[in-house]
Amino acid sequence: MASDYTNTPAEQASLGALKGRLPLVGLTGGIGSGKTAVSDELAKLGAGIVDTDLIAHQITAPGGAAIPLIQKQFGAEFIDPSGALDRSKMRSLVFADPQARKSLEEITHPLIRHETNKQAQKLIGGKAPYLVFVVPLLIESGNWRPLLDYLVVVDCPEETQIERVMHRSKLPRNEVEAILKAQTSRAERLALADLVIENQGTLNQLKAEVLSLHQKILQIQKDRSSSS
Repeated sequence: MASDYTNTPAEQASLGALKGRLPLVGLTGGIGSGKTAVSDELAKLGAGIVDTDLIAHQITAPGGAAIPLIQKQFGAEFIDPSGALDRSKMRSLVFADPQARKSLEEITHPLIRHETNKQAQKLIGGKAPYLVFVVPLLIESGNWRPLLDYLVVVDCPEETQIERVMHRSKLPRNEVEAILKAQTSRAERLALADLVIENQGTLNQLKAEVLSLHQKILQIQKDRSSSS
């Protein structure tokens, strides 16, 4: 799908220029794990947020930059009556046809890269103490990790993920399970994480974990500044 954004060597070089100027944090997790809830809380604490999934939705919304290109490549039937990408129809196509997935990525990824860099540059010139890149397929891309000071994984049991996505997106269980199987396993994400945010309790519990994360990142920056 259009939201399955991965970092490329070109973007790696561009974002690499930001490293050392302030902490760069990657935030990822399986579908339905609660990445948005965590990034929303981090934003409230002052973090600069660049959400590649949100960017992907923006460029495939009515009037989005990807819409004319998608219509030309795939046909008008993949654009819904509002003028947005028909995500359900496209999801079915790209899961069944790897070449269609590649064609979609060739349209969306450059647009997402451009906006990711644009937002990061704007935030780094502001007052944010650190940047958080919310990337659903961060681990799958294989390119993001060298750019980051900290990799944070939002985690919950797979059954919780399935229930959340079914409720949120109204997808049937088999489609949600297929998406989960296409993503990096929970065990692999947890093994690579610098920090894990457990998101299976109350909102207050999640806020406490996010606050702890925020304080740890600020300490990283403090220690870096004092040693330089």
